[in-house]
Amino acid sequence: MTDNSKPSTPVPSASPAPSATTTRRKGLTVVAAAVAVAALAWGGWHWMVSRNYQTTDNAYVGGNVVQITPQIGGTVIAIGADDTDYVKPGQLLVELDAADALVALSQAESQLAQTVRQIRTLYANNAPLVAQVTQRQADLLRLQGDAARAREDMERRRPLLATGAVGKEEFKHTQSLARTAANAVQAAEANLRAAQAQLTAAEAQTKDSTAEEHPSVIAAAAKVREAYLSLQRTRLIAPVEGYVAKRGVQLGQRVAAGTPLMTVVGLHELWVDANFKESQLAQLRIGQKAELMADVYGSKITYHGQVVGLGAGTGAAFSLLPAQNATGNWIKVVQRVPVRISLAPEDLAQHPLRVGLSMEAKVDVRDQGGTALATATRSSPVAQTSVYDSKLSEAEQRIATIIAGKSPAALTALPAQGPTSTAQTAPAGAPQTAQVQ
Repeated sequence: MTDNSKPSTPVPSASPAPSATTTRRKGLTVVAAAVAVAALAWGGWHWMVSRNYQTTDNAYVGGNVVQITPQIGGTVIAIGADDTDYVKPGQLLVELDAADALVALSQAESQLAQTVRQIRTLYANNAPLVAQVTQRQADLLRLQGDAARAREDMERRRPLLATGAVGKEEFKHTQSLARTAANAVQAAEANLRAAQAQLTAAEAQTKDSTAEEHPSVIAAAAKVREAYLSLQRTRLIAPVEGYVAKRGVQLGQRVAAGTPLMTVVGLHELWVDANFKESQLAQLRIGQKAELMADVYGSKITYHGQVVGLGAGTGAAFSLLPAQNATGNWIKVVQRVPVRISLAPEDLAQHPLRVGLSMEAKVDVRDQGGTALATATRSSPVAQTSVYDSKLSEAEQRIATIIAGKSPAALTALPAQGPTSTAQTAPAGAPQTAQVQ
């Protein structure tokens, strides 16, 4: 029997697959290398860049928010600016009814005029008193001479009385004349003292001063200034340049002194209060440069600033209800301290900000030459306005006119100062209009 089966060809064996351990080792090596490279990159970035800056996103724009409040009470008769309006220093914001102030000013001016006349009369009365004293002195000298002659006649006749050359009756008559002359001298001396006392009393009220410098005139003039200031204060003007916000006053409203009517926000002088953690304060110094980014513009716009001061305490320390950590239930909370950063005016001019906007602040702490706390006192005011400087000039002119004996021009309204505008009411839904005077 024949075997037709062919010998089988041997199949080459496949190469052995890499083991799972080797694959895992390679993967871990790649991961470790990536982690090492990332750690080195982070370490290098931290050493070269990150450690030189302190950043926070707990920062907000701050500015001067000037509250407009009246110094006297009154009824609102005009509103010169509305919310979002731009106002300049001296511009009319609110006007109160000035009728009562005008009446008070008229009364004060009348009282001043009457006082000036009384004081001028007082000065004029000094001359007759001086003449009276002079007359009393002359009378005294004349009577003293008469008394001396009468005494001499009496003394000459006294030796002749014993010899009978002069009669007893004649001697008594001479003696009576001498006594009468002496009494007249005493009366003249009393009259002179009375006249000198009157002159002294009159000079005590007028000595070393003029009518304009007399205390009564000064007091009456002060009443005129007070009344004129009250009249001036019926017109509330903008003390600074800025934008109107929070207008709550309405026409016809009766407002009391100190009532908030509106606010003026100056957007040309803003700063940023950045609240850094207490662990970030060690390297912060006054004068360090800062870069800031506003959420309203995004990261494309960078503001440049400078640290101008660090707060004297944490926000929690000055809160309305400070934390009472000694009560027993205590949880440690990282505290924050406000750091004030000024903003470059040119950056604000190109990209205006609003009070309260969120900011991100990054402070370059490489410059450690500054101090952590201010060491010098401020040499100039934080804010100052001159819009009220000329308020008394018109009052001084009116006072000078009255003292000179003339009548000042009658006031029916207060002279306008600076640009003014009057608000008009409109139906609901209609746009508000403003007429410029």
